[in-house]
Amino acid sequence: MSIIQALILGIVQGLTEFLPISSSGHLVLVPWLFGWELEAQSAFVFNVLVQLGTMLAVIAYFSKDLVRMFIVSLRSIRERTALQNAESRFTLFILLSTAPAIVAGLLLKSSVKEAFSNPIAVSIFLIITAAILFASERLKVKRKELTDLTAADALWIGVFQGFALFPGLSRSGVTISAGIGRGFEREDAARFSFLMALPVMFGAGAIALVDLFALPEISSQIAPLVTGFLTAALVGYLSISWLMSFLVRRGLNFFSAYCFFLGISVLLMGQIRG
Repeated sequence: MSIIQALILGIVQGLTEFLPISSSGHLVLVPWLFGWELEAQSAFVFNVLVQLGTMLAVIAYFSKDLVRMFIVSLRSIRERTALQNAESRFTLFILLSTAPAIVAGLLLKSSVKEAFSNPIAVSIFLIITAAILFASERLKVKRKELTDLTAADALWIGVFQGFALFPGLSRSGVTISAGIGRGFEREDAARFSFLMALPVMFGAGAIALVDLFALPEISSQIAPLVTGFLTAALVGYLSISWLMSFLVRRGLNFFSAYCFFLGISVLLMGQIRG
């Protein structure tokens, strides 16, 4: 992978990790559309590791929230009031929501890797994402605050995050939709979606680091990885800021249409290319 390719993919990752249009799907489709011949294992490791850049963007954007959650959680653990304090419960529910993704990652790792080399599968998952986004905008449910979050809410949203390991199923899209389905406003659902991604991103990145050191000619991969990481971090931060503002005013219909037409277009291109 060249520096230019890593730069482009880093921009794509930063833009699409938080917009509900599937970053992993775009990381598969962009090389396919440009005709780049990337070694499958190296590309998979790059795709996972560059997510650490967007993880840094989440930490930077929500730094005040994360520091407060950490301090409050430590205090409530010391005082044995973790379940009585809304802030510490929120932290516990974020951790709880990662359980389905851990299980899915262990059970589906080989299938997910295969999907990363299958643009047609990605297109189908994009169409599924479009349908989920479209449906979430038409749900009529009683609205509630994030302070009303329950363990059942966290697990339900976590199940959607588990399935979003497949490229083309937007993690932010399906988890925001799941949150809306549980009665939360779009911006609150997005906040929980981004924060709950941190443990999963960290775990996936740690596993990918192990895979990285197993790659031949590892030294040639360092520069592209650093380029992709830094680019994804910067663009990802700007992307979060824009999306949080956008969701206050607008819904998910635009992203639903985008995923649908991209999925259909890739299916048609796949047929043309044979």
